[in-house]
Amino acid sequence: MEFSNSALILVAAFGGLILLFIFLYFVPVNLWITAIFANVKVGIGELIGMRIRKVPPSIIVNSLITATKAGLALTTNELETHYLAGGNVPNVIRALISADKANINLSFKQATAIDLAGRDVFEAVQISVNPKVINTPSVAAVAADGIQLIAKARVTVRANIAQLVGGSGEDTILARVGEGIVTSIGSAKTHKSVLENPDKISKLVLERGLDAGTAFEILSIDIADIDVGTNIGAKLQIDQASADLKVAEAKAEERRAMAVALEQEMKARNVEMRAKVVEAEAEVPKAISEAFRSGNLGIMDYYKMENIKSDTEMRDSIAKPDEGKKGDNKSKGEK
Repeated sequence: MEFSNSALILVAAFGGLILLFIFLYFVPVNLWITAIFANVKVGIGELIGMRIRKVPPSIIVNSLITATKAGLALTTNELETHYLAGGNVPNVIRALISADKANINLSFKQATAIDLAGRDVFEAVQISVNPKVINTPSVAAVAADGIQLIAKARVTVRANIAQLVGGSGEDTILARVGEGIVTSIGSAKTHKSVLENPDKISKLVLERGLDAGTAFEILSIDIADIDVGTNIGAKLQIDQASADLKVAEAKAEERRAMAVALEQEMKARNVEMRAKVVEAEAEVPKAISEAFRSGNLGIMDYYKMENIKSDTEMRDSIAKPDEGKKGDNKSKGEK
């Protein structure tokens, strides 16, 4: 009997401890006491409601205490709503305190909107107080004289709180600055003028208003380094000359091929004409014999025709004395 009474006492004590732990979990008395001593009004019912809604009471209460001590008028409902929306409550509180100390106009609504947009609102406030320097990659551009210049710039920016929601980021700033550098170098008559006054690039780029629609305000653009690259103009001229040469060679080859084809065609025509002449000459004896048989040609007429032919050949030889001289010179050389 005594054993059973002891067991019951142990079970009751164990059950009491469990109930105590459950009570302390749903009713964080230590946070409630801390809030009272920090002059922050938080009811037990609100803390229990946070537990039921799966909101960590320590994050809400500690953030509210920090905000109250910094002079910010916030409520547990606002902080809990932002937490349930997926926001970073402590980061927002730090950002609001930093903005208030730096006299930057930042409301709780703006801060939560920036935080929910995926930007670090505390870092944005720090950049507003301490401007950030962005180093651009090497930007290559060609001046009007064909010389390539490779420039690097340092862009000093400050966060634009009003444009953090919906404004573009650093990549847009870098792209616009690179475009401005290319434009300013390309508009220079010579690369020497750019090397003498690199600050002209900064002035021209700043005048373009490159920070429009971005989450930053450009304070200055400084050319950190500028080097001379290759002579693009000369390279392009060489490439053009090489291309022109290839075109000229192709046209010359085309004309040569046409000339060879024409020569072959003329040779074929000459062969064809010679064949026709030979064929015609072969018909002459037949025609003469036919004329003899038909009585249209007599013996005397035939002799006259042969005399005329011999006379013609003699006159041709007289009219071409060079062939005879060439023959004599050739015979003398053989002797």
